[in-house]
Amino acid sequence: MKRIVFACTLWITAITLLTAQDVIQWRGNRTGIYPETGLLKSWPANGPQMIWHYDGLGEGHSSVAISSGKLYVTGMTGGKGYVYVLDTNGKLLNKKEYGNEWDESYNGTRGTITANEGKLYLISGRGDIVCLNEADLNMVWKKNILSDFGSKNIQWGICESPLIVDEKLIVSPGGETHNIIALNKLTGELIWSCPGEGDLSAYCSPLYVGDQQAPQVVTMMAKHIVGVDVKTGRKLWSYEQVNRTNVHPNIPVYGDNMLLCTSGYGKGSVMLRLTDGGRSVQKVWDSPQLDSRIGAMVKVGDYAYGSGDMNRFWFCVDWKTGEQKYKENKLPIGNVIAADGMLYCYSDRGDMALVKITPSAFDIVSKFPVTLGTDQHWAHPVIYKGALYVRHGNTLMAYKIS
Repeated sequence: MKRIVFACTLWITAITLLTAQDVIQWRGNRTGIYPETGLLKSWPANGPQMIWHYDGLGEGHSSVAISSGKLYVTGMTGGKGYVYVLDTNGKLLNKKEYGNEWDESYNGTRGTITANEGKLYLISGRGDIVCLNEADLNMVWKKNILSDFGSKNIQWGICESPLIVDEKLIVSPGGETHNIIALNKLTGELIWSCPGEGDLSAYCSPLYVGDQQAPQVVTMMAKHIVGVDVKTGRKLWSYEQVNRTNVHPNIPVYGDNMLLCTSGYGKGSVMLRLTDGGRSVQKVWDSPQLDSRIGAMVKVGDYAYGSGDMNRFWFCVDWKTGEQKYKENKLPIGNVIAADGMLYCYSDRGDMALVKITPSAFDIVSKFPVTLGTDQHWAHPVIYKGALYVRHGNTLMAYKIS
């Protein structure tokens, strides 16, 4: 009996530790795919139950980050950026100013917080990269990736979620010398710097590809997609990808040794295959139709799903060939995440839709309007423990979807 009790205690302790270490960063784990199961396959006519909403975040488009069961989100008030900490019941636990934020056009916070080993990392629209203690939000270190690394800001303000690989925090200042950099996550000191192709930053959060002979960081800069050796900072390859605005906000999607890189503003998508152990790339296919601007895409099985920009449709394409499986405009364009066999599509007009994952049709099962909040419907939703978190400007909403 004692052994059974002891074993149960160990099991409960292990589950508790796993729960305490739950971390959700930009688009969950940067893929937009959430591991939740047991979610509703349809919603009531007026939408799933709203559990709570918190008003007063200020201006911003950043998404929710989650660590140790707490929600972290940023917002701007009076030109200053703040981190808000809420519990899963919507109670405000803490709030802390971290500096100036972007207030020139489409005002507010941009990049989502990255939580890692008791620290929070964020980049403001003004280029300040900030490390805070998760427990009390006290400042650990702060740098400006523009002034400190010889770059300049971009038209709509820096928009990036820091990538952490081991001890390295990786961001893209966009300078001619310090184009993509790795900092020590504990001190902010420079570990390596890559000149890339000398392009400005392009609103893209970097992606880690660790299953190649040459583990690497991949990101989209103003005119090129770039792969950088994560250990040394040496540029491994680059691929020219130019549109009329030098804006490439969508994080690449990786799978099967291939990278789907999607841009709006008239450019479209290109699929690149990593070759020579990740040291070079070759084009597999491209698609001008598939031109998501800020909505990103998801890979589920052998297909990719997402919406366009100038091509105002929702698409499904064959991952390997780029063949279009459907093109439908039943819903305004927007951003997309996936979980438990369903797409969660949040349109730029404020519709939240639940869509079956199937290459045969854009099959909307349920839909409801997001009526609370302010300004643009741009923040990507988050799924965590049976709840759907939707940020719309100054309001964060939690819906029960399990």
